[in-house]
Amino acid sequence: MKLLLPLILLGLSLNAAPPNVVLVVSDDLGYPDLGCIGSKPIQTPNLDRLAAEGTRATNFYVTWPACTPSRGSILTGRYPQRNGLYDMVRNDMVNYGHRFSAEEYAVSPEMTLGLDPKEINLGDMLRTAGYINGVVGKWDMGQAKRYLPLQRGFDFFYGHGNNGIDYYTHERYGIPSLFRGNARTTEHKGQYITDVFGREALNFLREHLGKKPVFLYLPFNAPHSASTLAEDNGGEKPGVQVPEAYTKKYRGLVKDEKLAHYYGAVTRMDEVIGDVMIALDQVGQTDNTVVLFMSDNGGSGNGGNAPLKGGKSTMWEGGLRVPFVIRWPGKVPAGKVTGEFLTSLEIVPTLLSAAGAQAPTGIALDGFDMLPVLRGEKPSPRTEMFWQRRADKAARVGNWKWIDSQKGKGLYDLANDIGESKDLSKEHPDIVERLQSRFAAWRKEMDQTDPRGPFRDY
Repeated sequence: MKLLLPLILLGLSLNAAPPNVVLVVSDDLGYPDLGCIGSKPIQTPNLDRLAAEGTRATNFYVTWPACTPSRGSILTGRYPQRNGLYDMVRNDMVNYGHRFSAEEYAVSPEMTLGLDPKEINLGDMLRTAGYINGVVGKWDMGQAKRYLPLQRGFDFFYGHGNNGIDYYTHERYGIPSLFRGNARTTEHKGQYITDVFGREALNFLREHLGKKPVFLYLPFNAPHSASTLAEDNGGEKPGVQVPEAYTKKYRGLVKDEKLAHYYGAVTRMDEVIGDVMIALDQVGQTDNTVVLFMSDNGGSGNGGNAPLKGGKSTMWEGGLRVPFVIRWPGKVPAGKVTGEFLTSLEIVPTLLSAAGAQAPTGIALDGFDMLPVLRGEKPSPRTEMFWQRRADKAARVGNWKWIDSQKGKGLYDLANDIGESKDLSKEHPDIVERLQSRFAAWRKEMDQTDPRGPFRDY
């Protein structure tokens, strides 16, 4: 009997149900914009709780300094230059305040471009492993039917396929943008979209938790500024939209009204994330759920990303280094802060490992399972990271970072200068040459990838 019990327990362990996965992505949230960091008067008690019960990373990067390519990498585990979605999917005419007709929008880049259907994403991978998958929020990888989540391994979708909407009308420059499944919907028009996303996420979880392993991808558009024409907002761009009660919390604490709106939108998003955590508690699934939180790129309009330099759209640390938190009780340390070199490319391999699933054969993933690193069992195997946004380039090798961009150039020692304040390129031309060589080798590898749309010439 003494031998039988351990064998029974071992059998239970080997046949334990795969964990649920909740992957939360915020939009344009800056590196210092969590209350637990303590550098700003921003209130995020639920994300602070997530960090206290899990591990927070301070050396975590995304693959691109703006929305679309970054989000494509999160779900594919591949560099934008490998999966083909290496630029924004957006209509340039919106820069000039153009209101689209339905006929114009139907043939615009926002409707005809997206993540190549040949790409296998995390929804496809976890469905194969027996998961039921849902997306609630900002998809941002194409709106034509072939690009939408129900064709990409997901069973449920409520959100927008483009990269920005008005928080109340749910339109983008005059075009209704929300989908339920494959069909556009205006059912919640007039309601604050963060609240709507929260309700839809909770409905999905309550319907499926405990029946099958669940993957909820919850990519917010908050706290991104609203994609609204100035004429629809009294003649000026509204910045971030949020109910007055949340803006009121920050008046007198921050320097201007737009920053109060930004902080308020973050706090409301945090409350919705708290509701998701409560739902997991209520059905006893907290211990069997991996919850991850991150931003898709650096902060914009957030009062600055200090101690980092720059912000969204730049190759400085403030555009590429983002907050990251993961909680998985008993599997990831609680209350830990790690400075290991990690990136969003690690998310797909990590979640496949957590789910006991295999990566698709013949698909090159650019990351690794970071669970052993988070547990302190070994250092991060990542020693390099590369970025390219049109003519802007950057590489990190070890603690050295090289930048060649329109907004600045140089070589920086991140071990001693996280703020990239001192250009060391003249003192260390050999290191500049080495990083440029590594970048060229990476670029060659990316160019040899099987062509992927929508931007490649093939």
